[in-house]
Formats: sequence, structure tokens, C-alpha cells
Amino acid sequence: MDAPLMLALGRAWLRERGELPVEAVWASGRALGLRWAGRKAAEGWVLALQPKPELWLLEAAHPAWARLQAEAPKDSGKLWGPWLQGARLKAVEGDPRERWLGLVFQRRAITGRLETLRLAFQAIPGRAGIRVDGVDVQAPRLGLGSPFPAAAPEPQEDPPPFRRWRECWGAELDRALAGEIPEVLEGEGGLLDRHRAWSAARAEALILEPARAAAERKRQAEAGRMERLAQALARDRAKHEAVRPLKAQAQRLSAELYRLKGATGEAVLLDGTRILLPEGRSAESAVQAWFAAAKKAERGLARVRELEAELARERAAWAKRMEAEALAPEPPPAGQRKVKDAAKGQGTKRMGGAEAKRKDGKGAAFRSVMVDGFEVLIGKGDAENDQLTFKVADNTDFWLHVASVPGSHVVIRNPDKLSDLPRHVLERAAELAAYHSKARDGGKVEVHLARIADISKPRGFAPGKVILKKWTGIRVYPKP
Repeated sequence: MDAPLMLALGRAWLRERGELPVEAVWASGRALGLRWAGRKAAEGWVLALQPKPELWLLEAAHPAWARLQAEAPKDSGKLWGPWLQGARLKAVEGDPRERWLGLVFQRRAITGRLETLRLAFQAIPGRAGIRVDGVDVQAPRLGLGSPFPAAAPEPQEDPPPFRRWRECWGAELDRALAGEIPEVLEGEGGLLDRHRAWSAARAEALILEPARAAAERKRQAEAGRMERLAQALARDRAKHEAVRPLKAQAQRLSAELYRLKGATGEAVLLDGTRILLPEGRSAESAVQAWFAAAKKAERGLARVRELEAELARERAAWAKRMEAEALAPEPPPAGQRKVKDAAKGQGTKRMGGAEAKRKDGKGAAFRSVMVDGFEVLIGKGDAENDQLTFKVADNTDFWLHVASVPGSHVVIRNPDKLSDLPRHVLERAAELAAYHSKARDGGKVEVHLARIADISKPRGFAPGKVILKKWTGIRVYPKP
């Protein structure tokens, strides 16, 4: 989405619907949804990050809205809602040369004072991101997508989209950027009506069509698997059916073994029937082999019938499921990020995999808690402390440990690469470090605070033991 269009759409909504508060919020890995209150047909904004960063205006009943909302963690509303729910849009900041949109919201706090927040949307493909900053209040660090600075970017030159708008609208450029000219978007009606229709088309192309294609590929793959299984069962049935006549042949031959015992090559029955015997086998040996083969074929046919019945049930259940889930919202995938991952704005290192597991296979190597939007990780043992400090943490993260007392390593994630953290966050993390140490039952203790970049571990050091190049001390009481 071009920067001038994004700015015009935001300003058009502000002019015509700015009095509407935000009724609900959800945040998934690829979009943020703001549902506006006060309208008969519920609708809202979708700040899409993936597959393309765009600003959509959709009805809450639209299938794309439902699908994206279903991907959001269940507790995302509890994380974002306290800061955006009930807020009204007061200003739209931005530059038509940069794909950066600043949405200034105002809400009334419990104390009665007005609080101002800014929801920033960086719509750069490959580097799209969303963040919330408190203008006159300390807001927790909320973000999605790629981290970016809080300040608006400073454009260096006029990009092609802005030049096209300037050539197209000329003297009307300011009105076009203010969202006062509906023709900036194709369609009929006012700009909001055109935005709604355009958003539905984009959501269809980017969300619903790929979902249908993926569902069709899944359907074809499942149908192919069941068809291959049916063909394999048909081959097994034919093979076993071909062996079953040997039982009758063995019965007739066994009835006359009293006189054909030891016969080879060919056996002639009393009624003149000639039965060819397997090469190198006598009549009694052939009878035993044929009975064994027939019995095996009967067991095989019984098993084939069981598998065919199971396949029929599976096909019926699959057909019913496909009919019911034709276009239903998909649940979050197994690797869907939790609320804490949304809060930290995607750190530079992954939190799963081998680095996050204990060596003894007993679960995670560390526990995680949130302190005013900052994620604090606490190691669970000596080996796990090493994993946390040297494999999970980044060089810009903050590290804490009680001075001269065994205990857990504590890491404060710092994906925004801040030079300093709020004092109350550091003190709370220090209290956790003191509580998860041998000094838990003591009084006030000193906790060392350092950067991960200032920590080293010489070869041969015991697990959990490190060397600090430089640090500062914080004195706190242990608190859980």
C-alpha cells in the first residue's frame, strides 16, 4: 500500500468516524484488529503485516476478519485491550513519502485523566511492524512484527508513489492526502465505501483465496492417500482370493493320501482329475503347504475386510469434516506465538527448540514472566543457566545474579536494544533473582546487573559459573 493512500484513508476515517471508540482488540502474528463501536454493522480496521502490509476496513462478520482473529492467541485482547479499548482516534500522523502511520488515540483512565497513546504502523514490505507508545503515560512495550524506532522516519527524497500522486492531483494534492477526494480509490460512493470494498477484495485475494487453495491441496492430498490405500487393499484382496482355491484342492488330495503318499510331479485322483504338484514336493508336503497358504489367505482377507471398513469410516468422517470446514477459521498452528511473544515484538532469537529444553528432557530450561511489558527469563539449574545466558539471550539483553551466592541466572529481554531499562523493571527482576537463589530466606542482598556482552565463561569453568567484565549492584529483598 502506497504511503499517500494509507495516510488519506486514515484521515478520511478520522474526519467521518473519529468519535467512535475502539470496542475490542485482537493481535495475531500477522495482523492487528481494531473493532469500532457504535455502528449497527460492526466493522473495524485490520493493520495487516503479512503477506503484505496494508490497512483494511472490514466488517467483523467478514470471513477474512474471522480467520485472522481465530489466529490470534486467546489472551491477546487482555494484553492490548487495557490500552486501546475505549480509546478514540484523535489524530493521524504520517508523511506521504514514508509508509509510516501514527494513529494518536485518547482514552480516559480510571483516575479520570485523559491519556494519549500512539499506535505506530510501519508498512514496509519485509520490515512491517506495529508498536504502541504512551505519549503522556508510561505504556507497556507492545509490538508486532519487526521492531522499529518510536520516532517517525525522516524522508530523504520523494519516492515514486508520492511523485505519481503529485502529478495526478496537482493543486488538489492536499485535499487528496486529507481523504477528501474519493477518487483516490477505484469504486463507487464515498472514500470509506470504496475503502471497504477495496479491503474486501484485498482480503479475498491475500487471505481467503490462499486458504481455499491450501484447503484444496490438503483435500487432494488426503483423497490421494485414501485412494492409494484403497488400491493397495484391492491388490491384497486379489492376492488372497487367488490362494483360497488351494484349500479345496488340498482337501481332495488329502482324502486320497492313503494311496498317493510319496507321489511327486502329478497326482491322479480316483475320479480321473489330475493335480500338478509343486516341483520337488511330495503329495503330503503339497497338502500341508496348500492348507497353510489357504489359512494365511483367510487371515489376510479378514484383515483386509477390517481395513476396508476402517477406510470407509475414515472417508465418511473426512467428507463430513470437509463439508463443515469448507471455509471455517483455522485454529492457531502448533507453533503459534503466545501472548508473551507478541508483547516482546519478536526477539532476534527463537525461544523454542534445543536451546529452550533441559538436557534431561524434563521441560523448559527456564521460566518466563512479564514485568510491565518486558520479558524476564529465569534459569532452572546450573546447566540451564548456561543455556539461558549463552544460547538464548542476546548481547543487548540485561543479566542479573545474586552476588557471591548460588542461584538462577535472570535475563531481561531487550529486543529494542534500549541503553537503559526502567528502574522498577530492574528492581523487580533483581527481586526475582534474589528469590531464586540460596539467599531466598535472608534479608536484603546485592544483585549484580550486567549486559550479556560483558559475560564470559572460560573453558573448564563449572556449569553456571561465569566471569563479569563490568557490572553494577542493586540491593533488594527477595520477593517471588
